[in-house]
Amino acid sequence: MAGVGDEGRWWSAAAPGFWRQVVGQLGTALIVVDPAGRILAVTPAAERLLGRTAASMRGEDAHDLLHRDADGGRIPREQCPLLRAVAARAEERREGHICLRGDGRLVATSWSASPLTGDGAYMGMAVLFTDAVGDRSARRERAAYTRALEDLTERLTLVAEITDVLGQTLETDEALARLGRLLVPRIADWAAVDLRVGSGQVHRVAVTGPEGRDAAQEDWRESLAEAGEEDRSPLVQVLNGGDPVLQREADVAAPTVSALAAVHSGFLRAVRATSAVTVPLGSRLQVTGALTLVRTDPAHPFDADDLKVVSDIGRRVGTVIDNARRFGRQRAVAEAMQRNLLAPLPQPGRLRLAARYQPAPAGSQVGGDWYDAFERKDGTLALVIGDVVGHDLTAAAGMAQLHGILRSLAWDHTGPPGAVVDRLDDAMPAITTVPMATLVLALLEGDPHTGPWTLRWTSAGHPPPLLLTRDGRARYLEAGQGVLLGAPPGTSGSRPSAAQSLPPGSTLLLYTDGLIEIPGSDLDTGLARLRRHALALAHEPLDTLCDQLPARMPPGSTDDVALLALRLPTP
Repeated sequence: MAGVGDEGRWWSAAAPGFWRQVVGQLGTALIVVDPAGRILAVTPAAERLLGRTAASMRGEDAHDLLHRDADGGRIPREQCPLLRAVAARAEERREGHICLRGDGRLVATSWSASPLTGDGAYMGMAVLFTDAVGDRSARRERAAYTRALEDLTERLTLVAEITDVLGQTLETDEALARLGRLLVPRIADWAAVDLRVGSGQVHRVAVTGPEGRDAAQEDWRESLAEAGEEDRSPLVQVLNGGDPVLQREADVAAPTVSALAAVHSGFLRAVRATSAVTVPLGSRLQVTGALTLVRTDPAHPFDADDLKVVSDIGRRVGTVIDNARRFGRQRAVAEAMQRNLLAPLPQPGRLRLAARYQPAPAGSQVGGDWYDAFERKDGTLALVIGDVVGHDLTAAAGMAQLHGILRSLAWDHTGPPGAVVDRLDDAMPAITTVPMATLVLALLEGDPHTGPWTLRWTSAGHPPPLLLTRDGRARYLEAGQGVLLGAPPGTSGSRPSAAQSLPPGSTLLLYTDGLIEIPGSDLDTGLARLRRHALALAHEPLDTLCDQLPARMPPGSTDDVALLALRLPTP
C-alpha cells in the first residue's frame, strides 16, 4: 500500500485530470484555476453561462480571457479582484463582474472563490459563477413568493382571529364593536355594517374609522330596494343576494338610484374612499346584512384577493350575528317568562316585603333564579329563594316547576320547613326536569301586626340568609344547612331546620349567589362585601335597599340575581 507521501504525490500529479472529472459532474457554473490563474477545469453549466467550450478555455488565463469592463474593454491585471484572491490564496466574493462570452456578448456575473489545497499544498481556486441578472430575478421571485406567503398567512390569521374573537360573545353590538377593532386599521381605513331588519328595513348599526366608532354615521334607516329594481349599486345588490363587489375610485363616484344607495355613496364620499369592498353577511341564501370596507390611500387599493378574504369574513360574521340574534330572542323569551312567573308579593299586616330580579349581564344566558313569598293556610308567611342549576330556557322552565310544586307542598303542611323540602326533593326527579337546585325555605311565625316573630328555616345548599338588626349588627343565619336538591340518594337524610327570634325593626335578606360570586373573588370575600353594603343601607326604605344593594356590588358577575327582603315593624 502506498504511504501518505506517495498518495500526496499521486494527488498532485493527477490534479488536472482529477478536477476535470470532478467538475464535469457538477450542475453549477464553476471553473478551477491554478495558482497562476490559468483555467484547469470548467463545468458544463459554466460553458453555457460563458458561451465557450471547456476545451477552448482550459490552459487560458482566466482574467485575460474573460474579464472586461462594462464597455467590453480590457482591465489591467492589477485591478482584477480574482487574480488578487488567487495570489492571496484567500476567499473572495464579488457582484457585477463582467465577463466576455464566446459569442461576443457581455454577461454580468457574481462569483465567489475558495482556495483548494491537497496534502497541505495550494493547488488553485474554485470559482463559482452565477448570472447576476438571473440571480437578481430569482431573488425577486423568491422575495415576491415570500411576500405572497406572508400575506396569505396574515389573511388566514385575520380570518381565524375574527372567528375566534367574535365566537366569544353572543351580544350583537359587542360582536360588531370587536369586528371594527379587528378590521381597522389592520385591513381597512373604515368599516361599516348594515343589517336587515323586519319590514324591508336596513339599519346601519356600526361605523368604525381611524378614531374608533363614529356614532354620527350610524343608525340611519332606509327601505331595502326590491330585488327586481334597476338599482345596480353595490350595497343594494349585495343585500338582495348579489355577489360581493369591488369598487375602484371611479366606481365610488358613480350615480345612484335608490335612497339606500344614495346614503351609502354619501358615506363613501364623506370618508374620501378610493376603493371599497362590499360583501354579504351570511350566505347568498340568507343575507343578514352587508359589510363594507374602505381604503383611502390610492396607492393601496383593494384587489381581487382582498375581496375573497373579506367575503370569507362576511360569511363568518353573518353566522355570528345570526347566532347572537337567535340567542337574544331566546334570552328575551326566557327573561319575560321568568319575570311573569315571579308572583306579586303579599303585604300582610305591618310586615313589608320587597324583591328584585336582575338578569345576567348582556352576553350571558338567563338562569333559574327565583324568589317567592305567600301566606300559608295557617296564616304564617312563607319566604323562598332558589336557584336551579343551568343557564338557559330549560333552567327557567325548571324554576317554574319547582316554584309551583313547593307552593303546593308548603301550603298546608304543619311540620318543620326541612320536612317540606324533603318532600320536594323526593318529588323533583319524578315530576320535573330539574337535575339540581338550591333554595332556602323560611316560615315566619307571629302576628303580622305586633309579633313577636320567630323564623324557622332550612337551606338546601344555598347561601345563608342575612339578618340586619336596628342596633347596627348583621349576621348570617348559618344553621339549618342541608345538601342541595337532587343530591345522590342517601346523602341527605332528614333535612335540618333552624329557628331564630327576630327583633322588631330587623331586616331579613334572602339572595342568590349571583349577588356574591364575582370571577376572581372567593366566596368569603363576597359574603363580607354583601354584609358591609347591607349594613350601610339597613336604615334606608326597603325598596331603596333592594335597588342600591345590587348596584353597590362590583361588576363582573355572569349570573342573574334574585333578592327577597323582609322588614319587621317597629313597636
